[in-house]
Amino acid sequence: MRQWVLGLCVVVVATLALLGWHYWAPQESAQGRPPQVQNVHVVTPQLQRVEDRIRAVGTLSAREEITVTSEVNGRVVALNYRTGQAVAAGALLVQLDDRQARADLQVVEARLEDARRQLRRAQQLRSSNSVSQSRVDELRTAVDVAAAERNAAAVRVSNHRIEAPFAGVVGLRDLSPGAYVESGDPLTTLDAIDPMELRFSVPERYLGQLREGLALQAESSAWPDRVFNGVLAELDTRIDPLSRSLRVRALIDNDEQLLRSGQFMSVQLTLRAREALVIPEQAVLLRADEQYLFVVQGEQAERRTVQLGAREPGFVEVASGLAAEDQVIVTAQDRLSSGDRIQILPGLENAIPPNRLQAEESAP
Repeated sequence: MRQWVLGLCVVVVATLALLGWHYWAPQESAQGRPPQVQNVHVVTPQLQRVEDRIRAVGTLSAREEITVTSEVNGRVVALNYRTGQAVAAGALLVQLDDRQARADLQVVEARLEDARRQLRRAQQLRSSNSVSQSRVDELRTAVDVAAAERNAAAVRVSNHRIEAPFAGVVGLRDLSPGAYVESGDPLTTLDAIDPMELRFSVPERYLGQLREGLALQAESSAWPDRVFNGVLAELDTRIDPLSRSLRVRALIDNDEQLLRSGQFMSVQLTLRAREALVIPEQAVLLRADEQYLFVVQGEQAERRTVQLGAREPGFVEVASGLAAEDQVIVTAQDRLSSGDRIQILPGLENAIPPNRLQAEESAP
């Protein structure tokens, strides 16, 4: 029995010794080795122009647009426009038959002239007390009434001339000389198309950055290779409670008359431009809500927590946590810890191209 217990103790001691060697011998050997050096590539942050932009979609409309109608009934005697023709303000578009209106005007003018003649004669007789003052006043009133009737008849004559109220482009021509039109009938359209008006919405959180005169660029699928420039012209006074956005209007250059009212366009509105540090996006690591990177500190890597801003494919703005003279590690940083020894390899010192960074957000 004693021999069996003694043998069991020997086995236990041998097992413990073997386990101790497996756990302790390799660690002591590793502690005796010098720390490993990690090969890395680095870049220097570049100071570049960064822009915050909003991307939205909107609908074009003419700055001024009307449907041309007639105020009176009449027969068309002349059409002085072609479809798509540019006309000046006051240009005659449609002439209706105004012979009856002119005849009525002549009758009223004759009455006015007769009333004036009677008033002059009465005023002469009044000097010799041959006519009472009440008769002179009566004739003066008759002159005023005749003058008012003459003005009304002149307006009826002018209503047969349908003129352009502003400069613009005339729409489709659906009439022919001799056609009879009634009051209110649509004759054609008139649009002031340079500049055009683009309407879209901007999220309310950008309200503090919006102001009239901000530059923007618009694109249309009808002209995929063209960019149309414009400026923010008007801001609504109310925010939509459903979409939490502000309606705005922009003026888009249309000197070549390529754009049409009702056209759909996408727009990029530049809110704010600034100079900021830009680095390759691959240098940034994420852990939970923290964004960090590694910079060179002597011969070691130092971990830095940073705040990022605008992005574009491959590059990102560093808003805080980085200085212009820092060297940012862009390779092997996922295997680094703060304080690790590093060796810098050549080849990526000028990896950031000199372009502008844009932060874009889609608006409703």
